[in-house]
Amino acid sequence: MMSELNNDLRALAQTLRASTVRVHDDRRTGSGSGIVWTSDGTIVTNAHVVRGESAQIEWQDGRRLRAELVRRDDERDLAALRIESTAALVAASVRSSATLAPGELVVAVGNPLGLTGALTTGLVQRSNARWVVADVRLAPGNSGGPLADTAGRVVGVNSMVAGSLALAVPSDAVTDFLEARANRGRIGVTVAAVAVRTAGKRVPALLVTAVEAGSLAEAAGLRLGDTIVATNPGPADDLARIAVTLAQATSFDILRRPTRLTLPVPSAAEGARAA
Repeated sequence: MMSELNNDLRALAQTLRASTVRVHDDRRTGSGSGIVWTSDGTIVTNAHVVRGESAQIEWQDGRRLRAELVRRDDERDLAALRIESTAALVAASVRSSATLAPGELVVAVGNPLGLTGALTTGLVQRSNARWVVADVRLAPGNSGGPLADTAGRVVGVNSMVAGSLALAVPSDAVTDFLEARANRGRIGVTVAAVAVRTAGKRVPALLVTAVEAGSLAEAAGLRLGDTIVATNPGPADDLARIAVTLAQATSFDILRRPTRLTLPVPSAAEGARAA
């Protein structure tokens, strides 16, 4: 009986390790874990694991590939990375977290404390739209790795520890996070880096030099000659991440002489109706 259980856990660990990677943020010395979410090169991890705009993805065999940040949500502690080479990628199998029940056995796989592909087990305590809570032991390096059921299906992304319990972002929240980006569409604006004076200070900004007809930028109300001085969620001053900044913006703070305006960015569906 014990031998069969060990064999089952060994097979489960191998399944999950195939789609679990180590994530090295380019701006930090530490590392966390990540999940190959789709076979087209999307890696999901925690937002607190990736602070910069790129990271190195490492597999168990030592292979490394550079990944670019394509989306982050600090509130949900999620980040999506994209790698160009998709050869030999093994995507995780995902289960809806809404189907979890208290008492189910779950496993966590990650790279804690320098270990590679370590597996721990525990029971689900509760599951809701915010967290999957389980009595699984996590350690630094587990963040961003999978919480999965005994069939190897990912039900959450391990995020933090509260007392003796592990908290994972539900898989349904990850699906919503990724679909929000897919449904967003292109912003449809061309910009040039400039410097402007506002509130008595000279600050970097983006001058709008073209707006595509029927685009989200047009639906938001951006015009040729507007100057974007900030966005929600952040300033428009890092030229290395302009594309990410504009793609994720939910609103633009602009200068349209002589006034400063805030323009909300509609969803793709709202933009289509407006166009």
